[in-house]
Amino acid sequence: MLRRSFARFLPVLLTLAMLTGAALRAQDAPRSITFFLTFIPNIQFSPVYVAIEKGYFAEAGLDITLEHGDEPDGVNLIAAGERLFGMISGEQVITARANSRPVRFVYEWFQAYPVGVVVSGDGTIKSAADLRGHKIGIPGPFGASYSGLIALLTANGLTEQDIQLESIGFNAPQVFCAGAVEASVIYVNNEPIQIGNLAARGECGDVHGVSVLNVADFADMVSNGIITNEDTIASEPELVAQVVEAFHRGLSDVIANPAEAYLLSLGYVESLPRSEALIDALESAAAAQSGALEGGTAEENAAARGALLTDLRTRFDAADLLQLEILSSSIDLWEAPRLGYSDPESWQVTQDTLIQMGVIDVPIDLSAAYTNDFVPGEAESSS
Repeated sequence: MLRRSFARFLPVLLTLAMLTGAALRAQDAPRSITFFLTFIPNIQFSPVYVAIEKGYFAEAGLDITLEHGDEPDGVNLIAAGERLFGMISGEQVITARANSRPVRFVYEWFQAYPVGVVVSGDGTIKSAADLRGHKIGIPGPFGASYSGLIALLTANGLTEQDIQLESIGFNAPQVFCAGAVEASVIYVNNEPIQIGNLAARGECGDVHGVSVLNVADFADMVSNGIITNEDTIASEPELVAQVVEAFHRGLSDVIANPAEAYLLSLGYVESLPRSEALIDALESAAAAQSGALEGGTAEENAAARGALLTDLRTRFDAADLLQLEILSSSIDLWEAPRLGYSDPESWQVTQDTLIQMGVIDVPIDLSAAYTNDFVPGEAESSS
């Protein structure tokens, strides 16, 4: 009798066991998240690559897929909840919120605005005020390049009417070296290095060196950072905290060990130079640097980056090292005593610039555009 009763309930028990096992597996399965990035795969996105490759997202139970696209498209997708996270500029957040799109900035990645104006190092243009009357190239009257230029001019008592602005697309090195413009708006961590390399090879006309007028030296504006939408913050604050923490750890690792970051980025950026000799050199440098600068100061980190590049320049040509040079210059813009922190004054400067440009008509409530609550260490320090 007992055996027959057990046999009758056995299918039920097996079904319950299968359902329980499936539930446990579902709990253990990582959650798939698509993270939106602008532009194309690039060494500048190495903090995301490092966070993925070192398992920081996985530790939080997240499986990250990267999606690249145009910045306005990313804002719209995140505002609509079709994507939960992306790397977007502060000016796009302000513009979006002015148009009732519920996005919010939760981690400031670039601590210094990455735009500037490159000029010849011959001394013809020594200061921003000297730009008056000169022909200046720009990708076009849009985006961070244009916002940065307006902020630079305003801070120095100039207006757009005081210069000759010429749209040149994203071809600053070629146009500048051809002498078609006397200065050009550029991203300071990229084009000046390319122009300098051309000048060093005698391929930049009469230019033998360059100087850069950095927007960040005149106006503290908000650049790129992690955004999400209001619904995600309200319903899943722990998810926001996990994504921010994983990226924060990746960013910290890149700052401390750029050679390792370059190596971990190879699987994401096909255009990175990867000769056997370069890989061997970077592997040796990464191993030597591992753990050496955890918690290092900005000065110590910068000195280590400089020493690495100085050593590699004796063994490799400029083309081999261009992307590593760009990474090093990018780190200069990321590093700060408080990684991820948004300064309220920088948001005000950014909004004032957008109003001056006519991008938005009236001020928005900036306190709703960003939060520092998810920046590691900030919530504790402010409580």
